[in-house]
Amino acid sequence: MENSRKGVPPMAELPEPETIDIEKVLQSYLDGSIGLVCVLGPTASGKTKYAVRLAKEFDRLLASSGVCPADSAGRRHAEILSADSRQVYRGMDIGTGKDLSEYDGVPYHLMDIADAGTKYNIYEYQRDFEKAYKDVVSRGCVPILCGGSGLYIEAATCGYSLPDVPADPALRAELEKEDTRTLIDRLAALKPLHNSTDYDTRKRLVRALEIAIYESQHPVERTHFLPKNTYYIGTLVSRDERNARIDRRLDARLQEGMADEVRRLLDSGIPAEDLIYYGLEYKFVTLYLTGQLGYEEMKERLAIAIHQFAKRQMTWFRGMERKGIRIHWVRP
Repeated sequence: MENSRKGVPPMAELPEPETIDIEKVLQSYLDGSIGLVCVLGPTASGKTKYAVRLAKEFDRLLASSGVCPADSAGRRHAEILSADSRQVYRGMDIGTGKDLSEYDGVPYHLMDIADAGTKYNIYEYQRDFEKAYKDVVSRGCVPILCGGSGLYIEAATCGYSLPDVPADPALRAELEKEDTRTLIDRLAALKPLHNSTDYDTRKRLVRALEIAIYESQHPVERTHFLPKNTYYIGTLVSRDERNARIDRRLDARLQEGMADEVRRLLDSGIPAEDLIYYGLEYKFVTLYLTGQLGYEEMKERLAIAIHQFAKRQMTWFRGMERKGIRIHWVRP
């Protein structure tokens, strides 16, 4: 599938890659200069493999230095915390690309913590991240945050104060009937819109308005977590290589039974609209299984959507840099 296909947006120039001194990064964690290492990147950029290699190198350095040798149980001393908004769901494995074999024994957290069909939110993630982070640190291990969900990464590392607002399916259904411009105008009437992150996707726009309406009518408890002094590492691949990886991976996932996975979720009683809500693989495969798309059209539209998603991820990360966050970009 060519990168110039219709619907795939052009990508801005890539940042210059760096060479990371891993031993120096580890020492910065040990002396308290940083409190967290974060490996981020767009889909298919190799961030999980890089985070696993980083964890293993941390383990090797700690063991060889005698600072933190492996215990009798072989416990590792670097652990990975996921920052993926869909890998939290149980039973959604192939479509979300959990690829648990890639972890090769490195402990991981924040995957398979919510039932498929539910709508896990950013407030819950920030709370669960904080709990997992404190657990890893309390055991003398090094936490590595890894993922591509920019909002989850910022919620975990930047100390955002987030509202605890329950989902309102009836209100959400009502809002879904409105056109996007009307939703943005309604949101602007309830809160200042400092940037477009509240409405860069329609799903996020509906949720932002749902929260704003609730907050205008109820007292809301908010989170109060301190920001983490984070060393951010970004994984780079060229646009053409990333797109080629996405296409190969999509073919592989379809062959591995991604449609069967979605069919099992539907057969378990999860409504089609709930799977469509998760977007990307679950949206388009559900549309195929319910007869709304043919197989080839499903595959083509899904590939385009994943390319567009990867572009938005990279745009988010460059936006983090514009806000003053230093990301050390590497070619994994």
